[in-house]
Amino acid sequence: MPQPRRGRGSRLASTRVASTSLPRAVPVFPRRAGRRASLLSHAQRLTPRRHSSELVPAEPELRPDFRSGKWLREPASGDFGDLRQRLLAGMGTRHRIYDQEELVIPYASDSDSGSVDLQLSDLEGIKKDSSSTDLTVLDLEIPDIPEFSQESFTDSLRNLNRGSPLSQTSVERLVQSIQEVFRGKLKGEQAKLKFLRSLSSLSQTLLYDETTESFIHRHIADIVYILNVLVQEEPLNYLSSPVLQEVLVTITEFSYQDVHLLLDSEDRDDLLNLIVKILITLPSVDILIQLQGARQSGLHNTECLYRQTFQAFSDMLQSFVMKDPHLEKFDTIFKHMEPWLQSAKNHERKRATATMAQVLKCLSRHLSLKLPLQFQRLGHLVALMALLCGDPVKEVAEEAAEGTHYLLHITLRLKYITHDKENHQSLKRALKKCRELLDRYSIKRFYRYPSKIAQVFEVFLSSTELCQFVMTTLDSLKNLPYPHSQQTAGELLITLVKNAESRFEKVPEIIGVICARLSIISQPKVRQQVINTVSLFISRPKYTDIVLSHLLCHPVPYDRHLAELWRTLEVELPSTTWILWRLLRKLQKCHNVLTQEKMAYVAVSVTNALYEVFMGNKLRAATFRLFPQLLMTLLIQIHHSIGLTMSDISIPRGLYAEQEMSTDIIPLSFAMQATKTLLLRTMCWQEFNIMEKNNGWTLLKGDCHLQGVFLLANALLERNHLLAHRILYLLVPLLNRGNKKHKLTAAAFFVELLQSPVARRLPSMYSTARLKDWLCYGNNAFRILALRGLFNLLRHKEMGENIKNLLPCLLDSLCEADERIVLLTIQILLQLVQKMDFTTLAAMMRTLFSLFGDLRPDVHRFSMTLFGASIKSVKHTHKKNAEKQVLESLVPLLLYSQDENDAIAQESRQVLTICAQFLKWKLPQEVYCEDPLYIKPDEVETICNFFGKKCQGKINILAQTLMYSKNAKLPIRRAAVLFVGLLSKFMDRSELRIRGTEWIENVLKDLLQDPEPSLRLIASQALFRVQRVELEPEQTVCWLRKLLGCLPT
Repeated sequence: MPQPRRGRGSRLASTRVASTSLPRAVPVFPRRAGRRASLLSHAQRLTPRRHSSELVPAEPELRPDFRSGKWLREPASGDFGDLRQRLLAGMGTRHRIYDQEELVIPYASDSDSGSVDLQLSDLEGIKKDSSSTDLTVLDLEIPDIPEFSQESFTDSLRNLNRGSPLSQTSVERLVQSIQEVFRGKLKGEQAKLKFLRSLSSLSQTLLYDETTESFIHRHIADIVYILNVLVQEEPLNYLSSPVLQEVLVTITEFSYQDVHLLLDSEDRDDLLNLIVKILITLPSVDILIQLQGARQSGLHNTECLYRQTFQAFSDMLQSFVMKDPHLEKFDTIFKHMEPWLQSAKNHERKRATATMAQVLKCLSRHLSLKLPLQFQRLGHLVALMALLCGDPVKEVAEEAAEGTHYLLHITLRLKYITHDKENHQSLKRALKKCRELLDRYSIKRFYRYPSKIAQVFEVFLSSTELCQFVMTTLDSLKNLPYPHSQQTAGELLITLVKNAESRFEKVPEIIGVICARLSIISQPKVRQQVINTVSLFISRPKYTDIVLSHLLCHPVPYDRHLAELWRTLEVELPSTTWILWRLLRKLQKCHNVLTQEKMAYVAVSVTNALYEVFMGNKLRAATFRLFPQLLMTLLIQIHHSIGLTMSDISIPRGLYAEQEMSTDIIPLSFAMQATKTLLLRTMCWQEFNIMEKNNGWTLLKGDCHLQGVFLLANALLERNHLLAHRILYLLVPLLNRGNKKHKLTAAAFFVELLQSPVARRLPSMYSTARLKDWLCYGNNAFRILALRGLFNLLRHKEMGENIKNLLPCLLDSLCEADERIVLLTIQILLQLVQKMDFTTLAAMMRTLFSLFGDLRPDVHRFSMTLFGASIKSVKHTHKKNAEKQVLESLVPLLLYSQDENDAIAQESRQVLTICAQFLKWKLPQEVYCEDPLYIKPDEVETICNFFGKKCQGKINILAQTLMYSKNAKLPIRRAAVLFVGLLSKFMDRSELRIRGTEWIENVLKDLLQDPEPSLRLIASQALFRVQRVELEPEQTVCWLRKLLGCLPT
């Protein structure tokens, strides 16, 4: 008797028997009747009308599908089991699988699918059935989606014709035939089919035969092994027999009996993976038909076999999830289907999507959830389905759209059962928001725009699931085969991040993937969408530092992709200042470290980032607002970077693992280019030009860094005083912060800005008091800055009185070894000399007198200048007290008028004139002779005669002159020796005889050994004159004295 072969739908005992002489089991329910009825109901429900071949029943009812151009063929009425029996009765034994004349491939009806029920009260019932948690029913009236009206599942599917059960003898024969296969090998297609159908028949007796149940469970491993062998023996690129279909049907029927041959162990999981791979990678139907023709094999109808095999595959997967309260089996299915959902081949992606849609449909129908749930990748699944909804292949997009509909239905129930009781109101708000979104968009439009899917699902996804969604979308960018798919990914990404706001976790990982994917995104629009995603994250205060920290952990200089990211950041105006400020703070923290062996890498990275931000000019408003902070921080970074190489930077381990660090990269270059770009972007073009013309950039990056800072500060004060004033107010609280270089750079800029009239408004504690601290207790650098600041403050007349209190400190500074300190002090004292009391003035003149002849030319010169100014400042009442100091300065001034430095010589003559005016003397014109005096002995004699008479009895100018005969400078020694010889002629002879001339002669004799011939000659002449004065008679001296006394003075 020929046995009926399987058609479409579930493979139950009532619809087929094995193609052997063994009778097919038709079970009754002696002990497990309740369980059997339930299983039959599930099996019947699992009979989708897709990817199958079936004779078209008479007068079908047409129902609309939301997908374009699709109409559904469904039986108008009657029991589906009866229809099935009629169809089977009209089919032959061999050709019921593949000899149909008409093929109809209908889609699941919308009315059959179940709507996304947003009634929270319905969900309450679900949770109360599956959990002991008591929840209050919320009265939330949210209408069903109109395009997806819900219909209850028909009970008629439960009514199946049942025959009598297999006898014990028949069961034993089935077991024996299966055991024979365990001991031998299957050869030929018929033997394989016989074995598989025997297994299917035996599976039906599991409900009432404990012997069968024991046999099956003891030989599970053997059954799985044989199935694995059968599957492996099937060709990989075409279907040649119904063996693979029978394997799938057998697995399905065992699943109905809660015996899962593809789950719960590693070898079973491998078999499932193999089945999925074989079926998904099969060529398309047309290619399979061509392959069949090439092999000249007409035993089977390839198209029918193809469709029925895939229907069996879909049934098998659905049978797994019919009773899956913890979603463990669904998680396994998704794990195996996931790679194929992202396949680059259209037909593979289409099959995987259609299969997944069927699985989701079945799961949504039979959803009965219990905690704990094993499926933890909802965000990943939603992202994949949303991406597929935007697939350029129309069939893929439509299948994904339907699957996404069922997924939303599942998500609603899943979220309700897993939400905390305390968060009941948040779930209510999420449902309300979802309703509003679905009311706004029709279902057809909703699924044509995948970004709307992200908008709807976002309200239900947890922070972890949101991260899964984003990561999946980003990972898909490297696999998407079409530009349109990349656009879909970009839209999904930006939509989700916009709507989810601050509910994300693992933001660093997300940013890391974005940075890695930028190089493979070719479309400018998609690139900008991905970059805008970073902009959204970075603009949230919660994530700003996290995103910045990750972006700054990249090799410098940044590659073109990361540079583009920095340059094209699109941030709303209120957030721009915040982002730039956080960047600044990261750099400023590096400057606050008092001691560090190496510079922190983040300092270099931030500087490079600031340069890129300035180049992009997207944060222009914030750049203007933070200009003072930006400029000062970059100048401080320049100071820290001088002389450093990348080996002096503390580079994080592994940062340059994949590339070699160039030796041409130096930290200073990043700070310099950022500073220059900042000036240009803030329209400080004139200041930039001043720096270039005066070699300011070279000064900034060298040992004269502070000089470059002075130049830039003066340029800003001259060309843009408003910005200069903002910087001045900024610096007031910053001067005592940070490390040494930080303080020095800030102080250098500050003291230059004290020239501004605004400086007069500063309280003394922030101006003169601070400068006094630097002057008295600081190192040389700070003392120089303090003196420079005091000098600038003296431009404001009202500041003089405050600075006058610093005179003791200033006088002490005249004795410093640092030339710059002395010169700055002299400049300040020149401004204050008119306001000094005589005691201070006299003390200063004594100090200045000690600086005459200083080896530092400028100190020598300006000390004489200040000395002259001091003489002018002596009041009439104190002239008598100052006369001696003035007389003592005559000889030095006279001698230094012969200095080889023309500036010193000229200044000496001018101060000598001031001294003569003070003494009310009229100097001979020979004093002003610019030629060397040793070549004009007559003029020297006149000068010596004048000073010898004027100073007689007041000061011993001969001894004073003799002291300079040992001066380091030859012109001074020569003039001193010449003056000694001539002055001896006009000195009091009695005084000379009393003191003797040996002390003079000894000095002159030593000079006879001088290497300079001119000095030796003058010294010998001077020695002769001195000795002659000692030998002349008294009367001659008296006569000369009388003669000289008669001459007018």
